[in-house]
Amino acid sequence: MITSARMAAVDRNAEALGISPQQLMESGGNAVAQTVRSLVDIDSESQATPVVAIVAGRGNNGGDGFVAARFLDEYTVSVSLLGRPETIRTATAKQNWEAVTTSGYDTTVVRDASAIEIAGPDGEQPDLIVDAMLGTGVTGALREPEATAARQVNNTDAPVLSVDVPSGVDADTGSSTDVSVDADHVVTFHDQKPGLETIDADVTVADIGIPRAAEQIAGPGDLQLLSRPTQSHKGDFGEVLVVGGGPYTGAPALTAQAALRAGADLVRVACPVAIADEIQNCEESLIIKSYPGERLTPTALDHVQSLAANHDVTVLGPGLGDNEKTLSVVASFLRAHTGKVVVDADALSVVPSVDPTGEIICTPHQGELAAMGGETADDWERRVEKIAAFISELDETHTLLVKGAIDIISNGETTRINQTGNPGMTVGGTGDVLAGAVGALACVLDPIQAATVGAYANGRAGDIVVEKRGNGLLATDLLDILPTALQDPKDMTTKASSND
Repeated sequence: MITSARMAAVDRNAEALGISPQQLMESGGNAVAQTVRSLVDIDSESQATPVVAIVAGRGNNGGDGFVAARFLDEYTVSVSLLGRPETIRTATAKQNWEAVTTSGYDTTVVRDASAIEIAGPDGEQPDLIVDAMLGTGVTGALREPEATAARQVNNTDAPVLSVDVPSGVDADTGSSTDVSVDADHVVTFHDQKPGLETIDADVTVADIGIPRAAEQIAGPGDLQLLSRPTQSHKGDFGEVLVVGGGPYTGAPALTAQAALRAGADLVRVACPVAIADEIQNCEESLIIKSYPGERLTPTALDHVQSLAANHDVTVLGPGLGDNEKTLSVVASFLRAHTGKVVVDADALSVVPSVDPTGEIICTPHQGELAAMGGETADDWERRVEKIAAFISELDETHTLLVKGAIDIISNGETTRINQTGNPGMTVGGTGDVLAGAVGALACVLDPIQAATVGAYANGRAGDIVVEKRGNGLLATDLLDILPTALQDPKDMTTKASSND
């Protein structure tokens, strides 16, 4: 089962792995054609050729319909494009529209909803209608001319095959607004969509060649989760509290700055008053909420708990040290706090001994994982098994991001891996940047998504720095690059081209 948003991310990750949109559309269209053949037999003794009417939109769903027409030469096929060809929304769909028109297939351009006619090339009743108007990425009420086309499709006696999802039906919920296509059959791609379980139609799931790696390996598709509405307000993207510092000053400063660079609207730092000025001097945008003393002690617990209650995510651990009293505060906090907590550095040692109330994201390297009681292995697939087993011993609310040459992100049920990053990132402080980035992302994403995107962006930032400057990376180098690393390079190229 896969949601529409996750499917879009997997498509993009597949492209990053070298599987082009054209390849996927070709496979999708072929799958549609194969389903058509299974539904409409050609009678060798009859002189009549079955008629298939393809009603296509201007996106990739329509593109699948264009491809299907090329695979159905043994049928009488008509293709109706809803809208002007110059408004086809993707280059891949446009390329396939040009292929069917220049190859002499029967095509009609519908410029006015009143001109829609669901029929074969000679106006005959079709034996099957292919609904290729709108796919999984479109929600809400159908607009014209799709709304009129859907009504006409529903008013015919011919069976209907929808591509990926019936037009007008929400792929995630199965709900529809006003009119939607009443499909008899659906051919959906790669995996079942949740909303298809609620509709009365036969569903075929077609393998179109998306590799498993596109789902498992973190990639640019995962960054699609970070799109921001134009009508956004302060606070919409979260407030992060960093609890850290005492023996170390740089760690909480790096974490807090990374949280800002990764998109949090406000970041506050709860730290000993002895180092408050040093952290504030690192970045004017940070809000410092200090407590008395030189390290975190039980007398500061109420102060930290009160602050955390008003934040979306708390990052606990950077620079705290391993003092026994400090770790006792960490344990008390985790037992009582009901929100999301990113646990890093020395605070990780406490996690196995407490039963936390909230959701915990732990970010250990392999040495810290071993200190927590977990096991590791040289082979990453064996590491995945051992990490999942360790999580089951802890608590179902835990997500682990185990750092390494290949990062493993798991909550025991879902596992992702990340391959960005380089040996230069073994320098101190890069883990603090990662913890801050994950904290910011956890304000707007669920823990497994936040840890995956954080690992991908942090590693990519390191790759960008090393590519530009060579060896000698500093953790502070990652901060300015993080916003770039959180953008899909394809989108950045498109924006640059449009500004030329």
